[in-house]
Amino acid sequence: MKYTLSALVGATALAIGLAAGPATAGDAGIIVYNAQHESLAKEWAEGFTKETGIKVTLRNGGDSDFSNQIVAEGAASPADVFLTENSPAMVLVENAGLFAPVDADTLAQVPQDYQATSGKWVGVAARSTVFAYNTTKLKADQLPKSLLDLADPSWKGRWAASPSGADFQAIVSALLQLKGEAATADWLKAMKQNFTAYKGNSTVMKAVNAGEIEGGVIYHYYYFGDQAKTGENSKNVALHYFKNQDPGAFVSVSGGGVLASSKHQKEAQAFLKWVTGKGGQAVLKNGNSFEYAVGKGAESNPKLVPLADLQAPKVDATTLNSKKVTDLMTAAGLL
Repeated sequence: MKYTLSALVGATALAIGLAAGPATAGDAGIIVYNAQHESLAKEWAEGFTKETGIKVTLRNGGDSDFSNQIVAEGAASPADVFLTENSPAMVLVENAGLFAPVDADTLAQVPQDYQATSGKWVGVAARSTVFAYNTTKLKADQLPKSLLDLADPSWKGRWAASPSGADFQAIVSALLQLKGEAATADWLKAMKQNFTAYKGNSTVMKAVNAGEIEGGVIYHYYYFGDQAKTGENSKNVALHYFKNQDPGAFVSVSGGGVLASSKHQKEAQAFLKWVTGKGGQAVLKNGNSFEYAVGKGAESNPKLVPLADLQAPKVDATTLNSKKVTDLMTAAGLL
């Protein structure tokens, strides 16, 4: 998926109105452009509305669709809040000068590693990069030690990814920051020769599970979500965590920000504070999203490898470059 304005149509195809409690000063409610998982955002919205009585309307779409839409709409955007799965979309909107500063009380609830240094957006959840592999085809001593190993000719035809999605593009953006443009371009060219493309991380995992491919680069929660259901798409799958500050151990931050053009600043800021606070982060621990909680003192689902044990590389989420990444991926023939 390229970060272009052609993706505007349909990005707001679904709107969910959630209301409860008495009328408040925010009677008109707030509109959230939601690029997070619909079920997770719905839990957040319902919890916030139940506690505050403020109505939340969710418009669901994708990271790149909504970030480009907000930039195109500018000060005329009807959105009050923007939620993403990955931080490059937040950076695009921030660089366009369209976010209001996040309230200090909200920023204080989240460690600095999971918020913009500018204070214009804040982390609401996180997800870890993993190598999902078929346990009947690969043993532990045969797994790649680094994400960079997948560029080796020995991996030709043996691994998969979903290059058109914002998830994988965020991983490449981290690689670009950590290793530089030349190394990233070389890795992408080798990837083009070695990998098999699928559309969507869940499709990659299904292919791994079915033995169509030995392994794939995805985010962790696809596996845990399937395991919590029937496990039919992950029964032959295990997760390999690269760790050791490897680019393949990248932890992507999901962001939230309040639009400067919002006419409901107080309510929008309150929503972001609730999501990053005790109530919103508890949804991550107790729900079925299996994304990491990022609030100070917040606990993630106990089935997950603790964030501290992932040994993720130090990445400045506020400088992840979606435009450069799509340019490099297009040059490599991946988009």
